[in-house]
Order: sequence, then structure tokens, then C-alpha cells
Amino acid sequence: MAMPIDVGIIDTMIGFPHPDMKETYRFITTQTRDRQSREEFEFPAEYMFKDVPEKNLRDVDDPVGVTLAEMDRWGIERGMIGVGGNRAGTSERALREHPDRFIASAGADPNEGMEGIRKLRQLKDEYDIRAVSMFPSGTFPQVPINDKKMYPIYAACVEMDIPVFCCAGVPGPRLRMDPQRVELIDEVMYDFPELVFVTRHGCEPWTDLAMKLMLKWPGLHYSTSAFAPKHYPKAIVDYANTRGADKVIYAGYFPMGLSIERIMTEMPNVGFKDDVWPKFLRGNAARVLKLDT
Repeated sequence: MAMPIDVGIIDTMIGFPHPDMKETYRFITTQTRDRQSREEFEFPAEYMFKDVPEKNLRDVDDPVGVTLAEMDRWGIERGMIGVGGNRAGTSERALREHPDRFIASAGADPNEGMEGIRKLRQLKDEYDIRAVSMFPSGTFPQVPINDKKMYPIYAACVEMDIPVFCCAGVPGPRLRMDPQRVELIDEVMYDFPELVFVTRHGCEPWTDLAMKLMLKWPGLHYSTSAFAPKHYPKAIVDYANTRGADKVIYAGYFPMGLSIERIMTEMPNVGFKDDVWPKFLRGNAARVLKLDT
């Protein structure tokens, strides 16, 4: 049950330091109402984290180099990054200069309607995006996971043969949680049986329900983004060790909320079985993202 050291890890949620965190997360703080979120926090969920790496990396000259150095230090072979957003310049450079290290994904906003779908298709053509990411509680106005405004995005993902990575469960930022209730995923999977849907950010407090839905729907997966390994839900670890070895995918949260050092230092204490580790760290992500690795 020891964590292997010879697996080239694929991190399905990694990013780069940014000099203006408040501007980066303004899409969230436009709808938060408490004073701390609007005036004090640079990272909207920083009350949940002891140390936010990005706060100490705002003035770096080479953000791509910083992330690559951490990846090299901890055995992360490839990382999935976002393109087309407010960090697009950095991401574009990373993909151009290091195509063997970074994988492109694109954020989707259902409020953009067909214009948003056209953007996704353009990013697919330009950067070969391998996934679409969504934050239902963070859209403005909010759009629930099963809202029909989401359906063109799901249909586009099926047509492009790429997965959607979607936040589910109570959000960290002080936003309404209703759009991310885990039971909403059931209707989506019923209507889009070909869709590959990967949850982000834990699904709490409905982890048991998420596990039940993964048993039910072949295309539904779970990623560990934004969770330090010592806080991985026991139910998820147990599920991976039994019927869910092909369903649980590693994702970090650097530099947004967790250092890779903390993640990888705690990781060996997670009780995955020997045959689960390679799938969790690499194999499941490679399959879902259709990587030739």
C-alpha cells in the first residue's frame, strides 16, 4: 500500500502564480456579500486554508517556471491548466513552450449561451482542449448543475469527446450551495449517458451519495481537487480500494490553496491499495483525458 515513486503523476488541477489575486477572483466576489470576502480575502476561500501558496508568489518573474520547478521536484509529469481566461497569457506560453508538460482545459459559463459554445469549439481547434471546467455556484447569475442552460455545454462535450470537470458540494467561497447539490448530477447523467463527468472539490457533505451515483453511472468520476490528502474522505478512499479503482482521479490545488509539498508529503499516508495507486495518480486521468501516455 506504499505510494509508488516511479509513476509520472498527472495533476488535473494546477495553475500558475498571478500578481493580482483580487482581480483573478473578482468573478466570485462580485456576488459574495460578507465583508471578509469582499474586503479582506485575496483568495475567496482562504479561511479554509492555513497557508495560501499564491499569496507568497505574487511577485515572481516566471510563473511558468515556478510551477514547472514544483512539478519536477515532486514527480508530476503533466498538469492540466486553463486557457482562455484571465490567466490566458501565461497558460498560452506554457502550452507553447512546454507542450509535453501541460494539458489544456477551458472554463465554460452557461450564461454566455451559444457564444460560449463557439468559444469552446475555437479553443478546441486552437489548443486541443482535453476538458471543460465549470463552477456552478461561481457563475453570475448562478446556474445549477442540472439547469437546462448547462445542457448545450454537456452536449458540446459529448460531441467533442471530452470530459467536463465540475465543482460539486458545498463551495469554499461564501456563495449559495444549491447549484452544486450532488443529487443534481443524476439527472445530467440520465440525459447524457455518453458524458464523462468528473466532480471537483469533494462533493461534501454528500460524499456517500456521490459514491452511490458513481456506481450507478459509468461516466461519473471523482477528483480530489482542493483537498489535502489527510482530509480525503474515508468513503472515497474505501471506494477506490474496492469497486471504484477506475473512478477516483488525482487533482491538486497549486498555487490556489495548497502547496504541492504539502500534498505530496501527506500523500504516502493515504491507504490506497498497491494496484490503485497507479490508476489514481496517472492512469485514470490519462484515460479520461485521452492522453497517449
